[in-house]
Amino acid sequence: MAEIKTAVAASDIAGHEYLAFKLGSEEYGIDILKVQEIRGYEAVTRIANAPEFIKGVINLRGIIIPVVDMRIKFNLGSPVYDQFTVVIILNIAGRIVGMVVDSVSDVTTLTPEQVKPAPEMGTAFSSDYMIGLGTIDERMLILVNIDKLMSSPEMGLIEQLAA
Repeated sequence: MAEIKTAVAASDIAGHEYLAFKLGSEEYGIDILKVQEIRGYEAVTRIANAPEFIKGVINLRGIIIPVVDMRIKFNLGSPVYDQFTVVIILNIAGRIVGMVVDSVSDVTTLTPEQVKPAPEMGTAFSSDYMIGLGTIDERMLILVNIDKLMSSPEMGLIEQLAA
């Protein structure tokens, strides 16, 4: 059964472009079509009683959007905000959400042969949110299903997407 799921996923991502970004020492990739823009990190307005990983909100040209710090979400140590820290503005199911990452590196096109299925691991980063692992020469990108992650119940940012 898992082989069928992988085959479907591989055909889904054939020749897809991914925005590569870093969190700590790891590189991740998300579907470039979900990215609206990339901005430098700026101060956010904290919201009382929001989960720790929700840094707050920013005003993006008149739209108030929540900003999630992925380093806090994935328990990757204390975030450090510097000149490389960026906010990736995502458009997911019509909702605009900001995602703080350490840095953005490039946009990469992956072929189905370059995407390997994600292994099952009992980690903070649930394999439910992984599409697979993209391999580019010596680099490995952890491909994230950003729709599924941002619409997950613990994020509480976006209504559950119809499967």
